[in-house]
Amino acid sequence: QVQLVESGGGLVQPGGSLRLSCAASGSIFSLNAMGWYRQGRGKQRELVAVMSSGGRTYYLDLVKGRFTISRDNADNMLYLQMNSLKPEDTAVYYCNTDPPRQKWGQGTQVTVSS
Repeated sequence: QVQLVESGGGLVQPGGSLRLSCAASGSIFSLNAMGWYRQGRGKQRELVAVMSSGGRTYYLDLVKGRFTISRDNADNMLYLQMNSLKPEDTAVYYCNTDPPRQKWGQGTQVTVSS
């Protein structure tokens, strides 16, 4: 069973930055597109950013220019650098394949508030 463990969330003021990390066990990582998802309170989970195994990226329009996804295939790590954070970015952030095929991890809470 593949495990996905997210970390790096926290409380940050508007305009601040955070870097999220995702550790993926198992052999799924290097062969698949990996993505960051988020779910705000009372909202559906949405795809925020994706990076293919070859390095191509996709970003939700709302985060373009502010978020950067990256991956380290050797270490099975996925990252999300989030800059210029806004209150509307507040959510629990998760990683998974794209499309999501693995069991969801616990996620990491990001709260943007003054």
